[in-house]
This record gives sequence, C-alpha cells and structure tokens, in this order.
Amino acid sequence: MPYLTSAPEIRAIVAEYTAAKTLWIDTEVADYKSRSPKLSLIQVLDNPEDMSGDRVYLLDVLDRDDIIAEFIQKIMVSSTIEKVFHNASYDLKLLGNKKAKNITCTLEMAKKIPYYLLPLPNYQLKTLATTLCSFNNIDKQEQQSDWGKRPLTEEQIEYAYLDCIYLAQIHSNLLGLQAQSSPDPATEDLISLSARSSQLEQQWKLLNSEFDHLQERIKKAMQVQNISETSYYKLGSYERTTVKATFTELARLVQSQGINLDFPITLTQKIQKDLGSNLEQLSVDIDKTTAWRLTPKTQDTETDED
Repeated sequence: MPYLTSAPEIRAIVAEYTAAKTLWIDTEVADYKSRSPKLSLIQVLDNPEDMSGDRVYLLDVLDRDDIIAEFIQKIMVSSTIEKVFHNASYDLKLLGNKKAKNITCTLEMAKKIPYYLLPLPNYQLKTLATTLCSFNNIDKQEQQSDWGKRPLTEEQIEYAYLDCIYLAQIHSNLLGLQAQSSPDPATEDLISLSARSSQLEQQWKLLNSEFDHLQERIKKAMQVQNISETSYYKLGSYERTTVKATFTELARLVQSQGINLDFPITLTQKIQKDLGSNLEQLSVDIDKTTAWRLTPKTQDTETDED
C-alpha cells in the first residue's frame, strides 16, 4: 500500500495509469460535511487479483489542486480507461463531475441485479463485501475521521487501502451475477425457463393471497386493540381527497378565465368510440408501440375412456 506524498511520485504513477484498462478507485474527503469539501486521498488499484494491497496506491492530494486537475485530465476524462467506483456520483463531484467518462458504479450494478440473486437489506460497500466476498470484521469507523489532518494515522491508511480491495472483489462478483441475470436470449432454455416461471406463478398466487389476507387482519386487529405500533409494523391513516368536475363546466371556466390548458389528452378506446366519425375533425398525434405479454396456456389433460 504505497502512500505517495510527493508531487513527482504521484505524477509518475498517474502517468503509468494512463495505459491501464481498468482502475478501481476510492476517495477520502476532508470537511465532507461542510460547504467546501476537498479531496484528501485518491486510492487507486490497477490489479484486481491483488489482495495484499501492494498495488493499491494512496495519492495524497490534500490542497493540491494542480495534481487533482492532472488526475482528472489524464485519468477521469479518458474514455479508454474504465474507472470503477462505489457510489460514483459522490466521488465524481470532486473528480471531474460530468466530464468524467467510462465510469462503472458498483452501487448501480448491485441495484440492477434481481433481488432473488442478491437479497440484501442495503447496497452499502460493507454489506456487499461481507455478503459477496466473505470479508469479515469490516470496520468503517475511520470513514468519519478527520481526513484533513496530517500526518494520517496508521488506522486511516489501512482503512483507505482496504476499501479498494473490497471494491475490486465486489466488482468481480457483480460481473458474475450480471452475466447470470442477463444471459444471451438466443441460447436460453425456454422449456426449463417456462416450467420454473409457471411453478413460481402458482407459489406467488398463494403467497400473495396469504400476504394480503394477513395485512388486512393485522390492520383490523391493531385498530380494534388500539395499538399503533408492533415489532414489525406502524399503523397510520391518511385521507384521500378527490376533486371532480364535469368537462363542460371546466371548459367554460377555462375559456372565461383565459387559462391555458393546451396539452395533449390521451383518448381512450371508449372516448374514440363515442366520438365516432367526429374524431376526424381533431388534429391527433398517433404513437404506435409494440408491447409483448405472456399468456399462460391451459394445460390439456388426457382422460381415459371406458
């Protein structure tokens, strides 16, 4: 975990990174709760197989706007280098923002994995590292430490380099889950997929029916027993207000008040039918889209004839 503090050393490693295909990057920010947060460290890993931290470089960029600008220009803006972050939107605020190209965010990757493949309570780095990569005893306490103070403590330095290792391993595992959740449609086994889908549909109907029934029973019981909260639920109420007016009255009011309501209205099949040939008097925009739906087939059963 080389910790680089001199400008020549940092510039030299940044020059090496310009030839990289993928970089796993994390940052530590000083005064992050203030209106003027500033980069303290940029941590970079260029070899995802490194578990020792030897290839994690900690670049001390506190109060070094020129070096940060060089990193942004040579690394962040480059479209040939993939930059992997967790919660990239946070890091990008101080690393090029919208100018940054070829960014991969493991937080967004995780959110797109179907829940049944990645059933997690949240998508924090610690949760993903523990669940996907079996990293244990992850301590995030140093995240809240003072990253604007120098020298950094040994605990801060160790924390900083470990996050890059977690990030690379999470990324690798998410790529595997991504491939599992989005296989090539041309090679899908439709027989096994359809059988599994039909099986789940029956289970879902049973579970959904029981869930809805239990929810109603819980609501009624909490109301009758005058209980507003249990270990699992809070009971709240709200009022729905619906305002209705006839179209003719609305049209007359709009005309008398000079209110501009010139916006398109979707004509339902019923309205189109009611208008009949009068529809031709309207200037309409027609959008046609193709929607696909699956319809369960009734399974024919054979009967024995006597």
